[in-house]
Amino acid sequence: MADNPMLKFVGKGQAYPDKRDADARADDFLEISRSFILDKAEEQASRCSQCGVPYCSTHCPLHNHIPDWLRLTAEGRLREAYELSNLTSTMPEICGRICPQDRLCEGNCVIEFSGHGAVTIGSVEKFITDTAWKEGWVEPLVAGKPTGQSIGVIGAGPAGLTTAEYLRAAGHEVHVYDRHDRAGGLLTYGIPGFKLEKDIVMRRVQRLKDGGIVFHENFEVGRDATLEALREKHDAILIATGVYKPRDIRAPGVGAPGVVKALDYLTASNKAGFGDDVPEHADGTLLATGKNVVVIGGGDTAMDCVRTAIRQGAKSVKCLYRRDRENMPGSQREVANAEEEGVEFVWLTAPIAFEGTEHVTGVKVTRMRLGAPDASGRRAPEPDPGSEHTLEADLVIKALGYDPEELPKLFGADDLSVTRWGTLRVDHKTMMTSVDGVFAAGDIVRGASLVVWAIRDGRDVTEHMHRYLKAKAKAAGERVAA
Repeated sequence: MADNPMLKFVGKGQAYPDKRDADARADDFLEISRSFILDKAEEQASRCSQCGVPYCSTHCPLHNHIPDWLRLTAEGRLREAYELSNLTSTMPEICGRICPQDRLCEGNCVIEFSGHGAVTIGSVEKFITDTAWKEGWVEPLVAGKPTGQSIGVIGAGPAGLTTAEYLRAAGHEVHVYDRHDRAGGLLTYGIPGFKLEKDIVMRRVQRLKDGGIVFHENFEVGRDATLEALREKHDAILIATGVYKPRDIRAPGVGAPGVVKALDYLTASNKAGFGDDVPEHADGTLLATGKNVVVIGGGDTAMDCVRTAIRQGAKSVKCLYRRDRENMPGSQREVANAEEEGVEFVWLTAPIAFEGTEHVTGVKVTRMRLGAPDASGRRAPEPDPGSEHTLEADLVIKALGYDPEELPKLFGADDLSVTRWGTLRVDHKTMMTSVDGVFAAGDIVRGASLVVWAIRDGRDVTEHMHRYLKAKAKAAGERVAA
């Protein structure tokens, strides 16, 4: 045991990379904490108990080999740790930054249960791959032996990019179609830089471009080509568009100027971060500077909005959530970060109207109380009669989550079947939609979810698409031979 570099959780306490001071970080969009230094990464990795049944891995959607690459890190074998981490994930440094580890791997760490504090898995994962990029260990994407087959991927988010990478490595010609001017989906335009700096995403995208994947940006299926036209061009199609239709509030005055959608607000902020000209910032419609901002919602998108508003110099920032702190869906770490930066949380409060005619001036709200549990198991909020009051607001941001767009209508594909929730209906044995050769993965199938699940779905659908393409090539060969 004296030479064992692991099981140091008794003598070494849990530690995360130091966060920058709240006042300092509220002035910019840089990540709030940097990577570990080498010694600290090795120390924290050495706390792993190397359990026989690693709950961290089983609760990771990708089933990453976490105990193994923690041990390699503790032993100073960083390149091997990176290579092992890279086996199961196409974006380990991104997952290390934005995964809710407290609900997944770290939340199920055995030493967390024993009261010693979880291994800081996400921070070590981030350190490993950041080091790999710095040291030149991240190898170029090399296409396999050409198959003569072509694949079209609709959507350049994590699911689409993952499938594109794996299918290109298998030797297929791969084209990625995306509505935005930059690839990455919500990684690029939905998540603020203080959680995920954009050069981290762009270097991943550039690696795919350098590997021969063809990107068609500013391309909207339905406007620039129908789904059927893409089917004629490619041997197989993957739909990985994600879900972008914002959920709305039914309340008087919701259409007043100054009541905006979260994704519009975050996209404008991220575009400004790239140095783009953003008219909505120039005219102030999507800019929080000097305003009393109210964000409605309790998920991670709401946290992104309140923390962005702080950095834009808002006069005040309030987050309204109809349940209490313990029942909110967003990361508790994000709530703590927001509170440190000056966000005020107004728990058990829901909007009932928006005041103002030419522009929003306030949000009329009611206090809520928690009743019996609903279908999700959480206690359902109920209005508390007589508690109505108004909160001053110059900018109201609706951050209530996302639903699928009407893809059959958008894509001009009436034969594309959807579920009653609007997600694409697939055969879960093959991940194929109701249209032959058209597959689907990510949020457009499972509904709004985590980036790590999108990567998992992109990885899984690759196998099904590859199998389909091999069968298609074999059938074509047999027809020629006949």
